[in-house]
Amino acid sequence: MLPLVLAFAGISIDGELLFPIEKVHNHASTVVELPNGDLFTVWYRGSGERTADDVDVRFSRLAKGGKSWTPPRVIADTPHFPDCNPAVFVDSARKLWLLWPVIMANEWHTALMRYSISSDYKNPAAPPRWEHSGIITFIPRNFAAKVQDVLGPAVSKAEPGSRAASYLKNVVERSKDKYFSRMGWMTRAHPVELPSGRIIVPLYSDGYSFSIMAITDDGGKTWTSSEPLVGYGAIQPSIARKKDGTLVAYMRDNGPAPKRLQVSQSTDDGITWSPAADSDLPNPGAGAEVINLRDGSWALIYNDTEKGRDSLAVAISDDEGLSWKWKRRLEQQPGGSFHYPSLIQARDGSLHASYSYFMPEGKSIKHARFTVDWVKQGDPRP
Repeated sequence: MLPLVLAFAGISIDGELLFPIEKVHNHASTVVELPNGDLFTVWYRGSGERTADDVDVRFSRLAKGGKSWTPPRVIADTPHFPDCNPAVFVDSARKLWLLWPVIMANEWHTALMRYSISSDYKNPAAPPRWEHSGIITFIPRNFAAKVQDVLGPAVSKAEPGSRAASYLKNVVERSKDKYFSRMGWMTRAHPVELPSGRIIVPLYSDGYSFSIMAITDDGGKTWTSSEPLVGYGAIQPSIARKKDGTLVAYMRDNGPAPKRLQVSQSTDDGITWSPAADSDLPNPGAGAEVINLRDGSWALIYNDTEKGRDSLAVAISDDEGLSWKWKRRLEQQPGGSFHYPSLIQARDGSLHASYSYFMPEGKSIKHARFTVDWVKQGDPRP
């Protein structure tokens, strides 16, 4: 549908909208490559977000070598409740996972995490047949203690009556609330499977404005959690893995004055994490995703500005995130908003992104197909 081909410096990027632009809200897509080479994308659609009860999760599929995505169809719909922020993932056993939060009381902190797993998803026109579905429940590990350890010392230092003081005091007090700490966690980026078979599902909370990892070591039968990834607005984590096994999470800056992507690291397969700290990468308070590439380098897709979402870029690092030597923009259009990106590398080496495509006339989900070499060419000169 709606193919777009842009050529810069002799290298092409292919892209298309999954469906025509419409006034209805379409947002938060995730893309994966299926074992047969098809691309599979999910997102949520409705008359709003958490405040609208007609929101459901939809999917579309692009056959390997094809040019047209299948018409969008519903893949998850909890009657009378909004279904939002889906994530999709194919594990090492070739099982397809769909994970998404159901918003129980029209506020983000009332999210309840659901997931479904399928081995039967070959029919391109039909939703997968789920063989297992459940709710992700866990008792957050060392939650109040970690929050107090990281944020507690800042409470007394904050200016009395300031926004920062109010936020810090509220978060530290709420960290002791069992109900509040166990609800409200939501997906955004792809889950990650470690060499051990452990699956880590990155989660975040708008109620706390920081993150946590849901962990399963038995294919989703039981769940535990990491310690929280505590910072000042560190949400929507995405994980890359270093050669020595260290996990690095890049997070959206949801603080009062967003300026940089935040970073945290784990050296014990995702159980404990360092306090979130600013990176050198600008961020306007928008989602990003990092992935490992097969040649050992990393790729990052993000809004590369401190304000606004009208520029969406991909960067490449050949030193495990110490520096990002190459960057190129997928989108740069004043008046548009291109955000909540998802990124994968297909088996043929090509890179594929899906993201929310908002223009004044309406909204859609866009897919872009490009290569590492295209990114390394950099933006064309004016």
